[in-house]
Amino acid sequence: MAQKQVAATRMELTKLQNQLRIAKRGHKLLKDKQDEMVRQFMDIIRQNRELRIEVERELVLIMQKFNNAKNKSSTATINEALYIPTRNLELETKVNYIMNIETPHLEFEVTDSIDITYSFFSTPLEIDESLINLSSLLPKIIKLAELDKASSMLASEIEKTRRRVNAIEFVMMPEMSEQIHVIKMKLEDNERSNIVRLMKSKEIILNKETKEGKK
Repeated sequence: MAQKQVAATRMELTKLQNQLRIAKRGHKLLKDKQDEMVRQFMDIIRQNRELRIEVERELVLIMQKFNNAKNKSSTATINEALYIPTRNLELETKVNYIMNIETPHLEFEVTDSIDITYSFFSTPLEIDESLINLSSLLPKIIKLAELDKASSMLASEIEKTRRRVNAIEFVMMPEMSEQIHVIKMKLEDNERSNIVRLMKSKEIILNKETKEGKK
């Protein structure tokens, strides 16, 4: 990568040194933020995994009961039984903040009891059990959706922060350090050249004074 041309002055050197100090502080803050986001992300992933295993295990049992009900009754009867909802749900979307990242928080209210709207005589017992169990599982399913979205948003933010950390660490800071090194070398060369010129000027003056003294 071609180095950016900078003026080899002490003012520019001071400016770059200040920018490098700020970049180092910014890098540390971003790195700390990234580490904390990763820690919280892993905690959410753990909760997500545990809840998903629990939900999937209960869903398997519910589906087994539902399949048994389908085997004992006609499709028309099952559809008719499930046509009217047995419970009302009110869902409200709010916001949680994880490291200043907005993630969804779902609050919901359900009716206290399940309203069975079909005849018990025309439907098998398994359909009742399926509905009751699925209704009880609903809060966990909603929480799982919340965790899924939060983990996805946090993963995206971690990736963005990682790219910024790498850009500062492997591009910006080395570039500034190299520019500082180049300026220091040029300033040292200029200083040596000035010393040489002063020495030559002094030598010329001394030689001139020596010659004038001999006259």
